[in-house]
Amino acid sequence: MAKQKIVIKVNMASDKCRSKAMALVAATSGVDSVALAGDGKDQVVVVGDGVDSIKLTTALRKKVGHATLMTVGEAKKEEKKPETAAAAAVEYPYPWNFYPYGYAPPPAQHVVYKYPASSSSWWW
Repeated sequence: MAKQKIVIKVNMASDKCRSKAMALVAATSGVDSVALAGDGKDQVVVVGDGVDSIKLTTALRKKVGHATLMTVGEAKKEEKKPETAAAAAVEYPYPWNFYPYGYAPPPAQHVVYKYPASSSSWWW
């Protein structure tokens, strides 16, 4: 059997009703995914294999409130377009002056006075 997509419109006034409807539908055998749709989040979209839409609508009427079966059809898989080579190979310039810990290396030290290299330069 092919997966089917069922859309049921349910009168849900609060978040408690929505979570109750989602839990009821998710516990039904054969359900793969459940989602809320519509402007007021008043439609339950069910995708599954072998789900009885009439029993599901009846159970929602008993437990949540007035429910209307909107559509029952075959679930279509979304096709992903392959990325082009130009979009996949976006290069960003390497930040050469990036210091990950928030500090820069110490500045170059300047020599102010240099001691003599050998001890033979002392006069006594």
